[in-house]
Amino acid sequence: MEKKFELTDNFVINALGIKLFQIKCTKAFKNANEGDLGGYVEKEENLSQSGDAWVYGDAWVYGNAQVYGNAQVSGDARVSGNAQVYGNAQVYGDARVSGDAWVYGNAQVSGDARVSGDAWVSGNARVSGDAWVSGDAQVYGNAQVYGDARVSGDAQVYGNAQVYGDARVSGDAWVSGDARVENDHMHCGFDCFGSCNRHTHAYMTNENKVEIRCGCFRGSIEEFERKVKETHAGTIYEKQYKAIINLIKIKFGIDG
Repeated sequence: MEKKFELTDNFVINALGIKLFQIKCTKAFKNANEGDLGGYVEKEENLSQSGDAWVYGDAWVYGNAQVYGNAQVSGDARVSGNAQVYGNAQVYGDARVSGDAWVYGNAQVSGDARVSGDAWVSGNARVSGDAWVSGDAQVYGNAQVYGDARVSGDAQVYGNAQVYGDARVSGDAWVSGDARVENDHMHCGFDCFGSCNRHTHAYMTNENKVEIRCGCFRGSIEEFERKVKETHAGTIYEKQYKAIINLIKIKFGIDG
């Protein structure tokens, strides 16, 4: 296979003392023309010789990180560790993708955002600003995480959900649909309740309504009350969920 880039003699040394070499395009393809200088990689394996993936500008890719498919890493972005950026994904600005994180699909990570650990950002998701996504967290669909928001643990943010401002979403929380979580006053969660010891999460939507996510259930608090009565009437689990519902109503100032 004819290679699309080569390592030049131009290099930088990162804070770990690792030498990174500037790349040069050796054959024209979608994202570069022959002779174009790109960003910096530690070794050839960091960027696929096939596909249209490219590293631009002052971006660095090092460690065992891989960029492939049609992915683009640009600006002052850093991709390191065992991270993978692929598909049509874009990592740019001063963004950092590290650890065993994956960024793929049409996802974008930008600004000063950080994606680390075993986190996944995929689909059409956007992580930007000073946001952090870490641990085993997943952000996907059309979800957006931005501002100073933190998504961590086993949390999932998906659908058209937006987590932003100073919000902290962690543990087993699932924030989905049209959720709008700007701070910790706009959501709350309860672990190890019900017959399956599930996590129950409540959050505000863009219509200023409270939505509940519990197992495979997602709906309004009124629908959740009906579902609990239908499924757990007369049991200890009904009492548990009723207590949760009452706390959610207090949290969000709901009468009744």
